Amino acid sequence: MINTKAPEFKAKAFHEDKIKEVDLSNYSGKWLILFFYPADFTFICPTELRELAKNYSNFKKMNVEILSISTDTAFVHKAWHESSEALKMVDFPMVADPNGKICKAYGTYVNDEGLSLRATFIIDPDGIIKSSDMNDNTIGRNVDELIRKIQALKHVRENSQELCPVNWKAGEKTIKIK
Repeated sequence: MINTKAPEFKAKAFHEDKIKEVDLSNYSGKWLILFFYPADFTFICPTELRELAKNYSNFKKMNVEILSISTDTAFVHKAWHESSEALKMVDFPMVADPNGKICKAYGTYVNDEGLSLRATFIIDPDGIIKSSDMNDNTIGRNVDELIRKIQALKHVRENSQELCPVNWKAGEKTIKIK
């Protein structure tokens, strides 16, 4: 899926205390993180969403939007947001995929569970998937590493003759290819 067009979708989402429709095409021209997780009211998921929320302003400064996605309904997202202290700080859309259609399009759907794997996709402003990570549902992801990947992807997009070596961080030396 890397360097291919991200599968399009429209779906309900809980965002800004309302249930709205989101359309992937509305994020054209921005960097986008699709943050798939198994389910609301679970153990690891609120820690991940809280950490994303803590860093949301940093993502916005980098022209990055976040869509979190699970197989719960928008009403379940709303209930979880209202009842969980960890979720009250989430300001990005929480996308509902109760039929698993989006999860299936991105290859994250676990058929026998009706849930998504933990998966993260970074999509560039042209709608092209530039990074894909999938984890077993027993381990959480690292938001600092997600920020580093976005910075690296943005850097090489803006500097086509440079590559980011192992453990590269913003401002560090890159590898020049010409």
